[in-house]
Amino acid sequence: MKKLVVLTGAGISAESGIKTFRDADGLWEGHDVMEVATPEGFKANPKLVLNFYNERRKQLFEVTPNKAHTNLADLEKEFDVEIITQNVDDLHERAGSTKVTHLHGELLKVRSSADESIILDWTTDLFLGDLCPKKSQLRPHIVWFGEMVPMLEKAIEITEKADILVIIGTSMQVYPAASLIDYVKLNTPIYFIDPKPAVSKSNFKNLTIIDDVASLGTQTLKELLMNSL
Repeated sequence: MKKLVVLTGAGISAESGIKTFRDADGLWEGHDVMEVATPEGFKANPKLVLNFYNERRKQLFEVTPNKAHTNLADLEKEFDVEIITQNVDDLHERAGSTKVTHLHGELLKVRSSADESIILDWTTDLFLGDLCPKKSQLRPHIVWFGEMVPMLEKAIEITEKADILVIIGTSMQVYPAASLIDYVKLNTPIYFIDPKPAVSKSNFKNLTIIDDVASLGTQTLKELLMNSL
């Protein structure tokens, strides 16, 4: 099986009803991202930050995977599919994808404030006073602005092995995620799915642009890939 590596961003989950701060002039659900998505914000007002992610977690249970998620899961029948996502939701997994790497963390996990290797599954609200086994406050398992991206090395290793690269619903403006495209082998076919594509064919060899929303674009992708077998 050919290795199909898929990089996904907020655009793939938007059709399921999950909002991102980029939709509203730098605000994320009415909050300044620096207040709710930085270590400094958490230190200044931990209760606000915990409440913010409690609401995001609740929202996640109200949405379902869309056709884009299920289309990618379907491709596992013919390809070795690995998904690298900037999204913190679990919609890829719920759609049936079996190899998903989360670059920016996961809403349904929390971790220790003192030891980032202590990561726990968490599906309910998180409060001040909820402690890890080392008696330190638990925090959302989210990579905030200014923090290292612990899964980046794994993502690079996956991307280097790609026979085909697909990019869906991301502006390719957020680093280090945007740099992953630089790690594919020379002449690797690249498919870029976005209604407002931020790349051009002059930038990359073997680039196919599908200027459509993720649900429709992945349907086109499936047809192109299946016809190439």
